[in-house]
Amino acid sequence: MAWQDLWAALALMLVLEGILPFLNPGRFRSMVRMLDEMDDALVRRIGLVSMLAGLGLLYLVRS
Repeated sequence: MAWQDLWAALALMLVLEGILPFLNPGRFRSMVRMLDEMDDALVRRIGLVSMLAGLGLLYLVRS
C-alpha cells in the first residue's frame, strides 16, 4: 500500500465524518450529548465494533 492510499483513506474518513454535522447539526449535537452520558466501557465497545467492521470491510474490498 502506498502512502497515497493512506492519505486518500484519511481524506475519505474526514468527508464521511463531516456529513452528519453538515446536514443535521441539531441531531449531531444530540448524538454527542448521548455519547457523553454513556459509560466508558460502552463507548469502548462501540469503538471496537466500529474498528472491526472497518477492518472486515477493508478486507472484503481489498481481496
